[in-house]
Amino acid sequence: MRDYGKFYIGGEWVQPTDGTPLDVINPATEQVAGRITLGTAADVDRAVEAARTAFETYGRTEPKERRELLSAIVAEYKKRSGDLAAAVTEEMGAPTKLSETAQVGMGLGHLVTAMKALDSYAFSEDRGTTRIVREPIGVCAFITPWNWPLNQLSAKVAPALATGCTMVLKPSEVAPFSAYIFAEILDAAGVPAGVFNLVNGDGPTVGAALAAHPQVDMISITGSTRAGVEVAKTAAPTVKRVHQELGGKSPNIILDDDAFEKGVKIGVASVMHNSGQSCNAPTRMLVPAARMEEAKKIAQAAAEKTTVGAPDSEARMGPVVSEAQWNKIQDLIQKGIDEGATLVSGGTGRPDGLDAGYYVKPTVFADVSNDMTIAREEIFGPVLSILPYDDVDDAVRIGNDTDYGLAAYVSGSDTEQVRSVASRLRAGQVNLNSAQVDLSAPFGGYKQSGNGREWGDTAFDDFLETKAVIGYTPAES
Repeated sequence: MRDYGKFYIGGEWVQPTDGTPLDVINPATEQVAGRITLGTAADVDRAVEAARTAFETYGRTEPKERRELLSAIVAEYKKRSGDLAAAVTEEMGAPTKLSETAQVGMGLGHLVTAMKALDSYAFSEDRGTTRIVREPIGVCAFITPWNWPLNQLSAKVAPALATGCTMVLKPSEVAPFSAYIFAEILDAAGVPAGVFNLVNGDGPTVGAALAAHPQVDMISITGSTRAGVEVAKTAAPTVKRVHQELGGKSPNIILDDDAFEKGVKIGVASVMHNSGQSCNAPTRMLVPAARMEEAKKIAQAAAEKTTVGAPDSEARMGPVVSEAQWNKIQDLIQKGIDEGATLVSGGTGRPDGLDAGYYVKPTVFADVSNDMTIAREEIFGPVLSILPYDDVDDAVRIGNDTDYGLAAYVSGSDTEQVRSVASRLRAGQVNLNSAQVDLSAPFGGYKQSGNGREWGDTAFDDFLETKAVIGYTPAES
């Protein structure tokens, strides 16, 4: 059993001030996998003080130095990739193959992308007699979730390190193991003391203390829209920068052409990926009303081919992360049934043969209207809603009829039509015809999906302040 009771503050593993032990549950077995300590505001004070002290030096480093540091981190990360994958599987139940490839790979990808972006990013430029300088914002606080623990962690830590910021991380208390190994990686790579600090805790205590802290210059949260709102409210009195990557209810418009069957199949698979626990999952599939029955048959077959089982098996889907999450998903599936959607596949309860673990049936609803609960709320599980549309204008209208705007998807054989539809969708990322992930592409949302952008060199902007030095270059007489 893992024992991660200490915090990483000022370059050392230290005892909490007065913390409360918390068991971490393996969602595949429902058994205790380890224990952490929930921190307090006093622990946050210590970590922020260490980060503030370190910023006096690290904030003045050159891009070349920071690139070398990121290179060392990448090397250490690769050495510990097996440990990271095992931790992710144990803490959140991701299938072993998914942990080894996507979960660990995304974290590495953000580190490499930030490192390479330093080669060309302009931290200063001259405009006439004025020099415009982009300087690190200072001490950053990070609140990260459990669903893609390494991806979300690296998406914040990598640009912060690249731009010269120092930081305090509060990983999810539900899935904290991989963050501890990540801290060990940074320590082994030679990250200066106080540049990176880790304090465990829950949102109402440690999260709120970070958001309210007067010595924190920026707070970045990935989580639910509800949590993002609370962080913004708590941060408001100190007028710190608030960066949010929040919820989503992404539309997936399948156009009426010969790529229809492929689009439906891929759409189902995308929702089931990571057990549906992705904020950008294409959970609202929009199909021509005249082809709804065809879509049902294709989606049913695809869902029924999605195997569910233990993470160390060959199953494509493992459990969802916790009992609380399992119960929420069950309630929303039942809500879909009660509100009159057609249950095409799956439903409530565990899949056959799985009596322990937080496993959910791959579920598909059809004949869904956009005012139903399952079309409005983020379920965060392997549940797809299929909605009919009359024409392309109607599809765009329905697609945009959501409080969210994190991602959108369009598939079809007519490239120009696909691009045209994409241009009308109100979302931070629009994926065309299941294109591969691009880690240099800005990631973030419109509307209640958040503020700011992560990934690539665009992420640097949120970690920098802009200073204008007027008269830097004397005017020619």
